[in-house]
Amino acid sequence: MKKILHYSLLFLFMAVAVSCEKGLSDLNVNKTNPTGLDPALLLNQGIINTSFPVKSLVFDVGIVQQMVTPNGGVLAGANFNQDSRDVTTQPLWTAYYQSVIKNTSDALARAKENTARSNMYQMARIYQSYVFMILTDEFGDIPYTEGGAGMTGHVLFPKYDRQQDIYPKIIQELTDAAAALNPAGIIETGDLLYAGDVAKWKKFAYSLLLRAGMRLIKVDAAKAQSAVQAAVAGGVITSNADNAYIRHDANFTQPIGGTLNGPEAANFYLTKPFVDQLKNTNDPRLQAIAIRYVGATSGAEQTVAVGSTDPTKQIGMPIGKDNGTIGASATADGLPSFYGYSQVDRRRIVKISSPVFLVTAAQTNLLLAEARLKGWVTTGTAEQYFAEGIRAHMDQMVVYDPNSAVSAAARDTYVAANPLVAGSELQQINTQYWIASFLNGPEAFANFRRSGFPALTPNPYGQPNNPDVPNGTFIRRLTYPTSELSVNTENLNKAITNQGPDKLSTRVWWDKP
Repeated sequence: MKKILHYSLLFLFMAVAVSCEKGLSDLNVNKTNPTGLDPALLLNQGIINTSFPVKSLVFDVGIVQQMVTPNGGVLAGANFNQDSRDVTTQPLWTAYYQSVIKNTSDALARAKENTARSNMYQMARIYQSYVFMILTDEFGDIPYTEGGAGMTGHVLFPKYDRQQDIYPKIIQELTDAAAALNPAGIIETGDLLYAGDVAKWKKFAYSLLLRAGMRLIKVDAAKAQSAVQAAVAGGVITSNADNAYIRHDANFTQPIGGTLNGPEAANFYLTKPFVDQLKNTNDPRLQAIAIRYVGATSGAEQTVAVGSTDPTKQIGMPIGKDNGTIGASATADGLPSFYGYSQVDRRRIVKISSPVFLVTAAQTNLLLAEARLKGWVTTGTAEQYFAEGIRAHMDQMVVYDPNSAVSAAARDTYVAANPLVAGSELQQINTQYWIASFLNGPEAFANFRRSGFPALTPNPYGQPNNPDVPNGTFIRRLTYPTSELSVNTENLNKAITNQGPDKLSTRVWWDKP
């Protein structure tokens, strides 16, 4: 009887203990905390963080001679033909891998598990392909296959893929994802780029496919033609209503706009090649873009009262000048100081709320003009695509600010006065692409290397003894960040062995003379 009582009490004690532990366990469960992130939120985070970082202004925009600064230090880069990997290249690499690629990879993993959200999965594939294209165009060989596997696959030291292996994969991703988008499926209305509009996402994907195909003209003409024709058959962006661009506001500020309205407001200037191109052709976009603070001798004197948007008064800063030499150039140009050179108008097109354009009708129409010349497009004419590209960019200016709008009359007068001329088509088309890609540094830099136009004079700074950029040449790529050199050394060294020296002058695979 005592044994029975003993076992009964023991059983009761164990039951109470288990019950208490269960209760304590339940107390530790947060019933209001989500168990998983919506992939739409992850994709949106990736989109927002794609806005081109300030260091793209220092290198990409400077390499293609649209804006430069005569100041060194943390701003040293393209204008000095100087490699500044620690303070310049790392932000783009870090921002894209640690934020954009991380978020799109996570979105892909989560959306793939939910077959009902197939459209979200395809959208993330398309967007990630776009970002990988920027990364490989900027640096060459990069982590692609394992580039987004840090969180999902716990790959801490990703291997580098060769660019010649990356591009076919990007082309395949864009092709498959565009085809799989389904207007009858769930429409992801929370998407920041197109509010889930499947038709617009398809055009975005096919426009990227067109862009990717044109990159390969010099290295794989057959693959290039195939990609271009598939893109055109799928339907590309030819109207500004379908442009892919990132919106900004007081909470999500435009990076370059924030800098040019803040600490570097008086440090960046439109270049002489860019201003002269617009000024000498009576291009109405000069008045939409530029401002010159007449008579300014300091940043403090760059006030609205002395600001002029009159195109006849704009004067571009010569490239390759530093603080020791820019003064003489300003004097020769009739200015009291370099603060009187023309700048991009930070109160209109580079506000903190200004949009960042990724892929536009202007760019796509101009690529179609070139593809039509090659016979890869059989509809329309090169002349029509060329004219439509110019019109689209001029019409796009109003999105920055109503005061940057180009009138229809001014637009049509310019188009009529600047037709496509036999024998100079490639130069004309790609010079217009340069203008249409203003403030999209990575794309302007990539297309300049691909096409060789506009016909710019190499930056003379530091020549002829510059170890990074040989005399009479241009910067051809950005160098890898120090973090990769010190942490992912083995994989990075393999990439350098394959691609060539980790220098600004080393060409990426598709960039052939």
